[in-house]
Amino acid sequence: MALAAKVPHVQPRRLTILGSTGSVGCNTIDLIERSPSRYEIVALTANRNAIALAEQARRLRPSLAVVADADAYGALKDALEGTGIEVAAGPEAVTEAASRPTDWMMAAIVGSAGLESTLAGVHQGAIIGLANKETLVCAGDIFMAEIESCGASLVPVDSEHSAIYQVLDQHQADRVERIILTASGGPFRAFSRDQMASVTPEQAVAHPNWDMGAKISVDSATMMNKGLEVIEAQHLFPVSAEQIEIVVHPQSVIHSMVEYVDGSVLAQLGTPDMRTPIAYALGWPERIEAPSARLDFQTLGALTFETPDSERFPALRLAREALDAGGSAPAYLNAANEVAVGGFLGRKIPFLAISEIVESCLEEAPSAALESIEDVRDADTEARRVATARISDFTSG
Repeated sequence: MALAAKVPHVQPRRLTILGSTGSVGCNTIDLIERSPSRYEIVALTANRNAIALAEQARRLRPSLAVVADADAYGALKDALEGTGIEVAAGPEAVTEAASRPTDWMMAAIVGSAGLESTLAGVHQGAIIGLANKETLVCAGDIFMAEIESCGASLVPVDSEHSAIYQVLDQHQADRVERIILTASGGPFRAFSRDQMASVTPEQAVAHPNWDMGAKISVDSATMMNKGLEVIEAQHLFPVSAEQIEIVVHPQSVIHSMVEYVDGSVLAQLGTPDMRTPIAYALGWPERIEAPSARLDFQTLGALTFETPDSERFPALRLAREALDAGGSAPAYLNAANEVAVGGFLGRKIPFLAISEIVESCLEEAPSAALESIEDVRDADTEARRVATARISDFTSG
C-alpha cells in the first residue's frame, strides 16, 4: 500500500472535506468540533444540500464552501452572505477546492463523481482519508500510481479496510496468507430470492447495524458493497484477488481480519460506529479520541459467522468477475450499479433488477485496459448509457 513515512501531526492541521453533508462528512465534522483547535478548515463541499453546507460553514469557518449542483449556488450564497466565506458551485469548483493547499483531505463524495476531486488532493501530496471506494474500483491502477508519484499518503476510511490497515504488518506483507473482509449481510441476510423480489427502498436503507447514506445502504442490501470492497482491497493491499475472502458476521463487531502464514489471525474489533475509522484516518499517524461506544465483552454475547451466498446475492459473483476481467469491467460494474441503485430508489425497478442490470452491462464491457482518466470517463459514460436503457426496458415493459 502506498503510504508515506510517518510525519508529525502538526497543529492546527489544515483540512478539506469533500462530501461534508453526507454520512461520512457529518461524522468527520462531529469529530472536528470536539477538538476544534487542532484543525483549520480549508474547504467544505457538498452535492446540492446548500442549507446544511451553510450551517457547517458557519460553524467551522472554512475559506471556501462549494456545491457541485450549480442550481444550489444562489441558496448557498444567500445563506453565507456577510460571513466572508468564499462561495462557488459546479463540478469544476469542487475540483478547484480540492486543489487548494491542505494537509489532510476527506474524500467522501459518493460514487465515481468523486474521482477527479480526490485526484486533485493526491496531486498536492496530501494525506487522503479515502471513503470513496468507487475511485479505486473505477481507476485503481491509475489512482495508486498517482499516489506513489505525488508522494501522497492514503489512509482507508471504510471500516473494513481501516481494520485491515490497522492489523497489517507492513514490514512482513509477504507473510500474509489471507485477508478476510467481514460483512453484516445487510437487512435481507436471511431473505429468500422470492422475499427480496418485493422489498421496498425503505426496507433496503434500514441497515440493522450501521447508519449510512441511501446508496451505500442499498449496496449493503445487495452485498454489492462487499464486492466493491474486494476490488478496493486488491488495490490497497499487497495480496492477490484469490487471497481476499468474505465472511458474513451479522454482529458487525469484527471489522476485518488478516491471517498470516503461521496461522495467526489478527482482527480489529469495535462497535459499528464510523467515527472510529474516521478518527483513525483523521489523526494518522497518531490516534485521537473518538466518542464511539466501547465494547463490553462481558455482555457482548456470541459472535457468529456465515458463508456468503452468491446465489441469493449475485453481486458478489459479478464483482469477482469484473475484477478477474480487468480493463474497463470494474468501471462498468460501478457505473451500472450506481444507475441501477438510483433506479431502485426512484421506484423504477424492483430490487432484484439491480444485479440483473449490472450483469447485462458487464456483458458489454470491452476488454481494453484503462490507461488514462479520459478512458475511465468514457467507460463510465457508456456503462451509464447502457444501464439507463436497461431501466427503460423495465419501465416500458
